[in-house]
Amino acid sequence: MTDLETPVAPSRAGPAWHRAAPALLGYAAVRALGLLTLAVWSAARDKSPHQLLSARWDSLWYTRVAELGYGYEVRLPNGDVHSNLAFFPLLPWLERAFAAVTPLSHADAGLLVSALASLAAAWGIFAVADHVYGSRAGICAVLLWAVLPVGIVQSMAYSESLFTALAAWSLYAVLTGRWLTAGLLASLAGLTRPVGAAVVAAVWVAAIASFVRERSVPARTGAPSWRRALAMLIAPLGAAGYVLWVGRRTGKGPLGYLDVQAGWRNGFDGGYAFARFVGDKFTSFPSALAGLALIIGVGLLVWLCVICVRQRQPLPLLVYAGVVTLLALCASSYFGSKPRLLLPAFPLLLPPALALARLRTSRSAWVLGGVAVVSAVYGAFWLNGSGPP
Repeated sequence: MTDLETPVAPSRAGPAWHRAAPALLGYAAVRALGLLTLAVWSAARDKSPHQLLSARWDSLWYTRVAELGYGYEVRLPNGDVHSNLAFFPLLPWLERAFAAVTPLSHADAGLLVSALASLAAAWGIFAVADHVYGSRAGICAVLLWAVLPVGIVQSMAYSESLFTALAAWSLYAVLTGRWLTAGLLASLAGLTRPVGAAVVAAVWVAAIASFVRERSVPARTGAPSWRRALAMLIAPLGAAGYVLWVGRRTGKGPLGYLDVQAGWRNGFDGGYAFARFVGDKFTSFPSALAGLALIIGVGLLVWLCVICVRQRQPLPLLVYAGVVTLLALCASSYFGSKPRLLLPAFPLLLPPALALARLRTSRSAWVLGGVAVVSAVYGAFWLNGSGPP
C-alpha cells in the first residue's frame, strides 16, 4: 500500500516470525556491536557500562518511581522544581513487576524491559514497512533504526524503545484494520511518554478518514463503525488518565501536568526557544559550525517529511511522524535531547529504507555495516560523555 488511504478490512495474515527473522537478527547484531563497543570504550575510561546504561539521567528517575512511587522532587538553587511526576508510569510499572517476579533489581529490570521492547519495536517497524513496501524495505528500515547515531538509547533503561514498540504495533493495527487493538496500544503508548499524543492523533485521523470514505462510497464494506468509534474513545485514555491524576495530585486541576513540566523548564513554544538556541551559535566561529549542523539537521528532517508525503505513505504514518517531529523540534528546552526525542519517528526512515532495498544486497549490506560501526563508536563516545540528557 503506497497511497494515503488506510485499508478498512483486517488482514488475516499477520507478520509471521520467520518473515521478520532476518530483520530481528540484523537488529540484534547491530545492538550487540554497540554494546560491545561501549564495554571496550568504558573499560578504557575506567567506567561501568552497566551504570551508564541503567543509572544515568532519566533511568534514575524511572527507577526511583518504580522503587518508591511518585512524590519525589528536587528543588534547584534557581527555584526550579524537578518532580518525578513528569515521568509517565508504564515503564516504572513494568520495572516493578519484573523486579517482583525475578531476582533483578529495579534498574536491571529496566534494562530487561528495554531489551525486550527494542526487539518488539524492531518487529513492529518491520511489520509496518513490510506492509507498505515489502520485506526488503522492512529489513532496511529496522537496520536503519538500529544504526541511528543515538541508537544506544534503545539499549538503555529509557522509555523510547517501549514507546516505539507500542506506537509501531498500534500503527500496524490501524493499517490492517484492527481498530480495537490500535486503540488499546495507543492508550498504552499514552501511558509511556507525552508524545503518545502522536499515536492518538494517528488513530483518530485514520478513523475519521475511514468514516468520510465510507460516507462517500456507501457500498464499501470494512470494520464495523462501532469498532472505529470505540478505538477513538480508548486511544486517549492512557495519557488523559495520567494527566488528570497528576492534576488531582498536585491540586492544580487538568493543567497540573503543565506546571510539573514547567518546573523542568520544558514545554511547547512552537520552536522559538530552539530557534534562539541555534541563532546564538553564530556569535562565534567554532560554535557557528554547530549551528550550521543543526540547521542542516532540521532541513534534513523537513526534506524527509516532504519525501514521505510525495511517496504517499499511508495517512496514519504521516500524521504520527509529523506530530512526533513537531513536538520534538518545538520543545522549549533540553535541546541536546532532540535526537533522542526523534528516535520514535521511524516512518521518516522509510524513504531511505526503500532506496536501500532497491540496491543489490551486497551493496546495501556494506552501507549499513559501515554506518553501524560509526554508530557504535559514536554511541560509546556519547554515553561516556555528556549524553543522553
